[in-house]
Amino acid sequence: MARRVMGWVLILFTLALVGCDHATKAAAQAALERRGPLSIVPGVLDLRYAENRDMAFSLLRGIESPAKVAILFVCSILVLGVIIAGWWSSRRASATEQAGYALIVAGAIGNAIDRAFRGYVVDFIHLHSWPVFNVADMAIVAGGILLAIVMFRRARREPREVS
Repeated sequence: MARRVMGWVLILFTLALVGCDHATKAAAQAALERRGPLSIVPGVLDLRYAENRDMAFSLLRGIESPAKVAILFVCSILVLGVIIAGWWSSRRASATEQAGYALIVAGAIGNAIDRAFRGYVVDFIHLHSWPVFNVADMAIVAGGILLAIVMFRRARREPREVS
């Protein structure tokens, strides 16, 4: 019973995070699209509207094709499917691992929705030594860190085979 409740909590958490992501993107677009950057911590952090028509870290910036948006969307859906399959197969995993998957799925859904309906992802948080990003990106990174911690702890607990 507790696992079932935890499952529903994680699903609601995921949906709430997708909603927060889109609310912040809408607010950023309304407040920042027609103005310059808004400095929060001078020289370190500002809010800056950006339309990301590429993938993470602009890995496909050299490709100019009308099909690029469709390719990025299909890739997003395929990766999301793999992540959801991994999440589903780890139903008996720790709460930390489940939360990691929930964060990654929420971020992936948030950015996939942008790609599907806008053709680009709205980014607006700018650390001066980093590319502009959004709440969905933070969720993906936080989820990845949680899963890495779980895997690191698991590897330390499991005995190593001696060859």
